[in-house]
Amino acid sequence: MRRLLLLAPLLLFTAGCGVVQSSEGVATDAAREVAVRAGELLHSQRPRTTQEVGRSASGIDGVEVMRLTGTSTHEGDGVDVVVRTSGSAYNSWFDVEEVTVQRCFEVRVSPKSEWREKPHDVKCPDGRPLTFAPPPEPPRLPYKELRVKLPRVPEGGRVDEAEVRRVLTALDLDPAIRTEVKAADGRVGVLLSVKGNHFDPQDCLLAHVRPGVTKVWVPSRIQRMPGEGGCTVSNGLDPLPPPH
Repeated sequence: MRRLLLLAPLLLFTAGCGVVQSSEGVATDAAREVAVRAGELLHSQRPRTTQEVGRSASGIDGVEVMRLTGTSTHEGDGVDVVVRTSGSAYNSWFDVEEVTVQRCFEVRVSPKSEWREKPHDVKCPDGRPLTFAPPPEPPRLPYKELRVKLPRVPEGGRVDEAEVRRVLTALDLDPAIRTEVKAADGRVGVLLSVKGNHFDPQDCLLAHVRPGVTKVWVPSRIQRMPGEGGCTVSNGLDPLPPPH
């Protein structure tokens, strides 16, 4: 009888609330939600290499990158990232102290993957989390140097395209910087640009030389977005109006 009395509160609790999930199970669900969130942050249509995906994943709070497979997001099945996350839970009915677990999940990064796709539970690989070197810095565009060295042509004068080209050559630019020069109607436009990824704003520098005006500028962010025409030599020759 005494044994039945001791079991009665637990039976009532179970009957009233259904099967109670263990604290370890709740903590595992919390760890899985961190992996789901990582998948959300990595989800993109932008092509990326495996290293780029791993570097991005390693920067997400609560995420350790344990393994990477695949070549790039847009090749084959994309990139699979095994992440290690942790979760905690505490139930005062059963636990003496908070229960914390570490779990591993495989997150697929591909344009074919679904939003909030559920990651697969996997065994954690042996070894330490992967580390990634910072991405290479893009070459600096020489705003000050170009502004100082471009010719100032007086009103009524004539712009010498060859002189503008000589200035660009003398700057000894990084090979990764592409240059374009275009002349029309006594004006010269200049574009210095770094290759973009067709998704983010492109890095570029424009210049415009005509009698009475020499101007160097960086187009607005919105104009530097793909398809907006801001990073073109035509924008240097005939500057676009500022965005509204």
